Amino acid sequence: MSSLRAVKGMNDVLPEDIGRWRRVERAFWDTVARYGYGEVRTPIVEPTELFVRGIGEVTDIVEKEMYTFVDKGEHSLTMRPEGTASAVRAYLQHSVGARSPVTKWAYLGPMFRRERPARGRYRQFWQAGVEVFGDPGPFVDAEMIDMIVGLLAELGVEDLEVLVNCLGTGDTRARYLEALVAYLTPRASELSADSQRRLTTNPLRVLDSKAPQDQAVVAEAPEILAYLADEDRGHFDLLQETLTALGTPFRVEARLVRGLDYYDRTLFEIRGRGGELGAQNTLCGGGRYDGLVEQLGGSATPGIGFAMGLERIMLAMSGDDAPPAPDAFVVVTSPEQRTDAATLLKALRGAGIAADADLRGGSTKSQFRRADKSGAAVAIVIGPDEAKAGTAQVKDLRRGEQREVARAEVAAEVRRIGEAE
Repeated sequence: MSSLRAVKGMNDVLPEDIGRWRRVERAFWDTVARYGYGEVRTPIVEPTELFVRGIGEVTDIVEKEMYTFVDKGEHSLTMRPEGTASAVRAYLQHSVGARSPVTKWAYLGPMFRRERPARGRYRQFWQAGVEVFGDPGPFVDAEMIDMIVGLLAELGVEDLEVLVNCLGTGDTRARYLEALVAYLTPRASELSADSQRRLTTNPLRVLDSKAPQDQAVVAEAPEILAYLADEDRGHFDLLQETLTALGTPFRVEARLVRGLDYYDRTLFEIRGRGGELGAQNTLCGGGRYDGLVEQLGGSATPGIGFAMGLERIMLAMSGDDAPPAPDAFVVVTSPEQRTDAATLLKALRGAGIAADADLRGGSTKSQFRRADKSGAAVAIVIGPDEAKAGTAQVKDLRRGEQREVARAEVAAEVRRIGEAE
């Protein structure tokens, strides 16, 4: 009988790996709290229509990557492939805009896309992100980009590259698409099969193709920045001025697009070149979606957000994140003291001290080996004499010093040793 394994592209996170996850999560929540974001948690499963209408029917995500199924009530449901559409749905469903002119939300959780698995790319992957509703920018756009750069620097991610672009609004987009299609159409035979199809359904996505033949054609394509309306140009210029004032290095990339239809105006991507990233080096992406709330049934409301992949960020991070060691390890010199040890462990943990033991009945020597392997700074030894006297031997494993203390003073002694480290 073959052994059961995790679904392809969906991975386990074991205790020896969790330290780095927690470091990313703590840094993210600490950062967004300083910037005034509140946490939102949306369901993992949503109506399929939400993503078709929100992300775009002819995007790769909707066409090829979504995990969609029909439930017993014959409703088409989809495991969320990204966070923005769900956040907009929640914003509308709970009439949040009626209570506050500007809403700032942050989230962290698993997303699901049936992509080809690769290093840093999984079918269940974790994203952290934020959404801002009601602020037309560009100052919030620049602040958001600067916030992400600061967060990644705090996590030890080096060699960052910040790319920004402006996709414009309705008039800009229409004029640019006309010019782009006019350029690409005579060269359609040089494009990949995917890009030939996109040429008629979603021409902007041709710019995003990684196929070498498409990149060769796109290299000479017109740039959207040449078609910006005055208002779009002013918005983009002020974004760049603000990023410069904040000291955030960036580069304008006129062919930057992303695989979601709802973006307009500000678009950005943050890439890394450090650590173990490899080819999958996009750490974070986002932009404005000023028409999405209205598209999903609400009133016209500007919006902007980003999402970053936790797995890729951890590949790019520096530093070691070993599992946390217990403060103390309890050792018993005879099996009769195991119940006594269990009560001491409860008291220590209740006092806020991380404590562990091996109460299977092994030798004192094997228990000390477990204590050393755990990384604990202190061993607490209980034998028949200590049990009778209501004391314990507290040994500093770093210095080799040991003293007998009353049971009620064990927690304080462990703290004293820890503070002396």
